[in-house]
Amino acid sequence: MKMTAALLFEQGLPHPFTVSKPLRIEQVELHGPGPGEVLIEVAAAGLCHSDLSTIEGVRPRKLPTVVGHEGAGIVREVGAGVHELKAGDHVVTSFVSSCGSCRYCSDARPNLCTVSTASRAAGTLQSGARRLFCDNGSDLHHYSGLSVYAQYAVVAESSVVAIDKRVPLHVASLFGCAVMTGVGAVVNTAQVAPGRSSAVVGLGGVGLNSLLALVASGAYPIVAADVLPAKLELAKSLGATHTVLANGKNAVSEVRDLTRGGVDFAFEMAGSLPAMDFAYAITARGGTTVSAGLPRPDAAIAYPHAAMVTDERTIKGSYMGSCIARRDIPRFLDLYMAGKLPVDKLHAGDLTFDALNEGFDKLADGSVVRQTLRPN
Repeated sequence: MKMTAALLFEQGLPHPFTVSKPLRIEQVELHGPGPGEVLIEVAAAGLCHSDLSTIEGVRPRKLPTVVGHEGAGIVREVGAGVHELKAGDHVVTSFVSSCGSCRYCSDARPNLCTVSTASRAAGTLQSGARRLFCDNGSDLHHYSGLSVYAQYAVVAESSVVAIDKRVPLHVASLFGCAVMTGVGAVVNTAQVAPGRSSAVVGLGGVGLNSLLALVASGAYPIVAADVLPAKLELAKSLGATHTVLANGKNAVSEVRDLTRGGVDFAFEMAGSLPAMDFAYAITARGGTTVSAGLPRPDAAIAYPHAAMVTDERTIKGSYMGSCIARRDIPRFLDLYMAGKLPVDKLHAGDLTFDALNEGFDKLADGSVVRQTLRPN
């Protein structure tokens, strides 16, 4: 079928994107689903910092590609061998399509699936196949096995999770990345217990979801840190008990003073080395620093090795919130429907294709949290 999609042909074009136009809106060809695949009509797709990093060239990808990895939609067709989904189902996408049989899937850690990692690097679906093509017939790469900045997408069955049809799809789309990553870091990776002091460093979509999860988990106090004052005000409205301007002269001592020596858990969600340094510096003895931010692949941190030992400090990575998508997306959606995880407050509005480059300019300058592309 012919459809409209947002294509990225070159990474690293300069800001503003409204001038350089890294995302080109074109007609492309999409072939139908093969074995183990489904065709979804994309209802909404979130503008995420991971997509921004790809556009900026921070994280290299196979090009040209149809961008977008955080989405929700409706199943329109299923391929041979698909038994758990049917036409009409509402689904949320998952940017890791677990194979179910590798070392990590067998150990109940499908977010680390090695088959998914290989296919994502190659720009294909999990099977190694491609269903996307330029209008002239040349190959297009799949982005994280999803490519949801398009009217339709063909994805592996394991790349989507069926959800309750009562959930608005523009809200549901946020659960495909921002909610899984941010909430999962708190409840799965760190397993924060009630009353444990915590801090979130970097208040984008993922960081604010971590904040919401800390509130729901009963953490106290909850410190929110960012370099943008407006983000601190938003964090207060969402339940942060204290806020700190992260680039302030005495920011580290301020956090350590109000938490009697540092927080039990610090969550770095900005994907920058200064943010990671700050998060580590505000973590207490015996505490844990969790990072879900994705900097450049060659970025490296330094830490005082002896102090890590004598203080019994822990540094943990959190990828996709250590989630099992089929277990956690419905669970997190239940919390949203019960009013305990108000992620809809992070939604900053809907966009059409012609406003997509402008939307990424707004994301880059920090003036919005989560916008969603509505491609149909």
